[in-house]
Amino acid sequence: MRGNVLDLAIAVVIGTAFATVVKTVVDSLVAPLIASIGGTNVNGLAFHIVDGNDKSLVDIGAIINALIVFVLTAAVVYFVLVVPMKKIQERRARRADTAEDEPEPLTTDQQLLVEIRDALRART
Repeated sequence: MRGNVLDLAIAVVIGTAFATVVKTVVDSLVAPLIASIGGTNVNGLAFHIVDGNDKSLVDIGAIINALIVFVLTAAVVYFVLVVPMKKIQERRARRADTAEDEPEPLTTDQQLLVEIRDALRART
């Protein structure tokens, strides 16, 4: 549980900032490329369900842009935050396993206390 709140706060801030960067890149670079696929149509990949009604515009390019923003943001969050955290947790687990396997040797005082304890057990 240690550091989870801080990790979450950092993830939110970085995710929000990166989402803005990705959205800008997609709007400025990818959107014109997708619109150019639509040919001479000014709307690119958009079309009207009812001609002359602007409220019936279906913009396929905007949907593609949103999907690209989502995939890029998810990929960056996964590879920048999740993968390194998993590796750190694996290292901590390996370190904890090796620490448990090798008990520390007893000091002289501890050895004497163990002998006294064993002698008292043997008397009763």
